[in-house]
Amino acid sequence: MQSYYTASTAAVTGSGTLQGDQNADICIIGAGYTGLSSALHLAERGYSVIVLEAETTGHGASGRNGGHVGNGQRKDQNYLEKQFGEDIARLLWDMGLEAVDTVKQLINSHGIDCDLKQGILHLAHKKKYCGDLQHEVTHLRDRYSFDSMRYVPATELNQFLDVDAYYGGLLDSASLHLHPLKYCMGLAAAALKAGVKIYEHSRVTGYTQASPSVVSTASGRVSAREVVLACNGYIDKLEPKINGYIMPINNFVIATEPLSDDLAAAVSRQDTAMQDTRFVINYWKLSGDNRLIFGGGENYRRGFPADIKSFVRKYMLQIYPQLQSTTIDYGWGGTLAITLNRLPHFGRIGTNIWHMHGYSGHGVPTATFAGKLIAEAISGKLERFDTIANLPTMKFPGGTLLRWPGMVAGMLYFALRDRI
Repeated sequence: MQSYYTASTAAVTGSGTLQGDQNADICIIGAGYTGLSSALHLAERGYSVIVLEAETTGHGASGRNGGHVGNGQRKDQNYLEKQFGEDIARLLWDMGLEAVDTVKQLINSHGIDCDLKQGILHLAHKKKYCGDLQHEVTHLRDRYSFDSMRYVPATELNQFLDVDAYYGGLLDSASLHLHPLKYCMGLAAAALKAGVKIYEHSRVTGYTQASPSVVSTASGRVSAREVVLACNGYIDKLEPKINGYIMPINNFVIATEPLSDDLAAAVSRQDTAMQDTRFVINYWKLSGDNRLIFGGGENYRRGFPADIKSFVRKYMLQIYPQLQSTTIDYGWGGTLAITLNRLPHFGRIGTNIWHMHGYSGHGVPTATFAGKLIAEAISGKLERFDTIANLPTMKFPGGTLLRWPGMVAGMLYFALRDRI
């Protein structure tokens, strides 16, 4: 199942497969955004770093997502203020802005060619959501002095797309979108240049919770003072103490053939990325070569649909019926991790095992920023890492065994609500 991203991205050659025993200051498990950003930021602080990846760099959600780089957190500021108070909500907002800036800074400073573009338009699929979007614009402007966002009434939506499916929109012109796998490979190249060793096809089979910790694979071991778990939806049974705080779900994406200029303009006249207000959101953008990259639909069981192209195409045609005759060149799926409150789950096991995961669909900026925070924390500046780590979190009811039935029932309820 080749994705458009893998077909259009040159792989970065790492350090091979781990063989024998090695030592490092830091061992990171996972070569996605979290692991690579952590490795790069730590190496720039002078630490020796080894990254162990079970498959290949960017194999997980980091190389399969929609490429949206949105401001803020996965939950809006009203929710954060009510749940945690205004001071914590403001800290989270500021960190959300810094996360997007961090992505942009890494791209610019390391010369990462990843089709970086500006702007995300959030579209109301029901009239009742227009008021929520208008309130968010006003709230962020008045309380947070954020003026890069505006409400777009239905009468102006044709400036952005040629459809009649939406009632209004919120344009965040400070958000970004990009080619996610090219960005991931750019982080890997920068980390390697900084002295990081990235071992692919080196699945971790276990580690000791000691100092130093010994991290084992089938063909080698790494002794490290600190260990960073950067596995997100792929943590599985590696660390049962934290697995129950997240639930892996699968999301699916298609890429069309390159569109004519007229069709590309109908999809996105100003080359902004777009997503709607459905619980199971549709999200899309144009690629660097004028393909529509469209994500829609998800499932809550292990495994992907047999025909992903057909599975996602029906969601695309509900919005863009004019693409009925357009060929779908690629279809793929990916596994992400969600938390109960949709906020990331950070923390420590003992004194030297660190984890960051559960980005809940907001991973491009948040996972990148997690790498910056872990570098601060391991260097002794814990405040910002702990701001997120101290957010109240709950395990899924029933733990890892019974979380699926309850969560599936809840997700299906909200998916049904989207339709009525």
